[in-house]
Amino acid sequence: MRQRSGLDRPRSPMWYAMWKAAFVIIVIGGVLTMWAASESVEYIWRWNRVPQYFWTDATVDVRAEIEGDVSSITKRDGSNFITISGPSNQETYNLHKGEPLVYEGDMISPGDVLGSYRLSQPGIMLEGLWLTLKISFIAIIFGIFLGVLTGLMRISRNPCFRWLSITYIEIIRGSPLLVQIFLWYFVMGTLINSILDKYGIGHIPPLWYGVIALAIFTGAYTAEIVRAGIQSVHRGQMEAARSLGMSSAQAMRKVILPQAFRRIMPPLAGQFISLIKDSSLLGVIAIRELTKATREIVTSSLQPFEMWIVCACLYLVLTFTLSLFVQYLERRAVIR
Repeated sequence: MRQRSGLDRPRSPMWYAMWKAAFVIIVIGGVLTMWAASESVEYIWRWNRVPQYFWTDATVDVRAEIEGDVSSITKRDGSNFITISGPSNQETYNLHKGEPLVYEGDMISPGDVLGSYRLSQPGIMLEGLWLTLKISFIAIIFGIFLGVLTGLMRISRNPCFRWLSITYIEIIRGSPLLVQIFLWYFVMGTLINSILDKYGIGHIPPLWYGVIALAIFTGAYTAEIVRAGIQSVHRGQMEAARSLGMSSAQAMRKVILPQAFRRIMPPLAGQFISLIKDSSLLGVIAIRELTKATREIVTSSLQPFEMWIVCACLYLVLTFTLSLFVQYLERRAVIR
C-alpha cells in the first residue's frame, strides 16, 4: 500500500479540533478587543435610535400656516382636505386618512393643529439600500453585456475592433472612477440635457449617469476577465468544434464561452462585489444611495459610530449574499 505524505496525509480529528478552537479563540479575542476599545472611548452609544431610520412609524400633526376661517372640509379618495380662507389667500391641507380636529367656520391661527395622521413608510436607510441594489443590479447587467462584447472584440482578428477595445479598456482602467462619474454627470450630462431641451424632451435623471459610469467602468475590467477566460480554453476545443461543421460564431457560443464562464465566475464575482462598493461614490452627484443616506443621518443625528457600523454591515450583507449566489452558480456549473 502506498504511504501518503505531505498534502495527501490525512489529518487526525484532534488536529481539526485544535484549529477550530484556535479560530473561535481568535474571533472571540477580536470581539472582546473591539468591545474594550469602544468602552474606552468617551462616547454615548444610542443604538435604540437606529431603527427609526429603517422604518418611519409616527404621528404627524398638520398645522395651519395662515390665519383665516375653515371654509370647507372635503373627503376625496379616502383623504380629508381642509381649506382655510384668509384675508388675502387660501390654502388647502391634506390630512390623508387622518380625522380633522376642526369644523367648518372655525377661526384658525398660524400654528393651530388641524388634524393628524399616521405615517408608516420605509426610512432613509432602507431607501438608500434599495437604491444601491437597483443601481448595482442595472450596472452589473450592462457591465456583463459590455464586458463580453469588448472581450470578444479584444481577441478578434479585425484590427479596428481589436484597437477600439484596447483603447476603451486602457482609458477606463487608467483613470479614477470618481473622475469618470464627474465627467459623465457634469460634462456629458450637461451636453445631453441641453440637446434634449432643444427638442422639448425632459432631462435624464442623475441616476442614469451614475449607472452608465459604473457599467462602463465595470465593463472594462470584465472584458479583460472574459478575454483571459476565453484564451484559457485550449485551442483544440475550437478546432474540434470547427471539424464538426460549426462556424466560428457557433463554436464560440456553444463550446468556448460555456467553458470560459465556468472559469471566470470567481473573478467576475470579485468585480461585481467591487461594483457594489464603488456605488458609494455616486453620492457626489446627488444620488442618495446607502453611503449618502448614512452621511445625511450622521449630520442630523450626530451618531457617527452607530450609523457607519450599520452602513458597513449592510454592505457586507449585500456582498456576502452575492458571493454565496456566485458559489451556488459555480456548483451548478460543475455538476452539469
